[in-house]
Amino acid sequence: MLHDFPFYLGLIVAILLLIMLANKIRVAYPVLLVLAGLGISFIPFIPALHIESELIFIIFLPPLLYEASWAISWKELWKWRRIISSFAFVVVFFSAFSVALVANYFIPGFTLALGFLLGGIISPPDAVSAGAILKFVKVPRRFSSILEGESLLNDASSLIIFRFALIAVATGAVYMAGGSSKFCMDAGRRGRGRPDYSVCNYENA
Repeated sequence: MLHDFPFYLGLIVAILLLIMLANKIRVAYPVLLVLAGLGISFIPFIPALHIESELIFIIFLPPLLYEASWAISWKELWKWRRIISSFAFVVVFFSAFSVALVANYFIPGFTLALGFLLGGIISPPDAVSAGAILKFVKVPRRFSSILEGESLLNDASSLIIFRFALIAVATGAVYMAGGSSKFCMDAGRRGRGRPDYSVCNYENA
């Protein structure tokens, strides 16, 4: 990793310069960062970057969410909690479901499980990007509060979709550990009040 240190340092400097440029020309900086990342990916002889997934949740995600939540009014968040909750969970699920249907229909060999996996990745909008873009768009305060609040909570629902879709891809069947077990226990209760698992026709992953 040390022999690639100049490259990492150059990336940090480039990110800082792009953010300064975005603030100067009044453009949402995530847009410039995405375009710059796409441009860098086409440059030959770029060293491959490998980051452990656990480090993303420990090092990168908390500061990003903290920055996004800093400008949100918690009073507005509580006021629009029902709409925000429906957007963060119900809308994300239907977005992932739509992505799964479209991918399954148009991409040969793309199963619904893979479609849900893709939908869980791309359906939730990023909290940082939403906050940065809304700074340059004139929208009513309630709309910005709803969108920013939803973008903070939708990661939870997308991670749930991603987890079950990943299990479905790996095993070939969706395994609902908590919900299915409780359903089967309730459905299989007999006169003695004990669960009968013979009514459950699923395999544990």
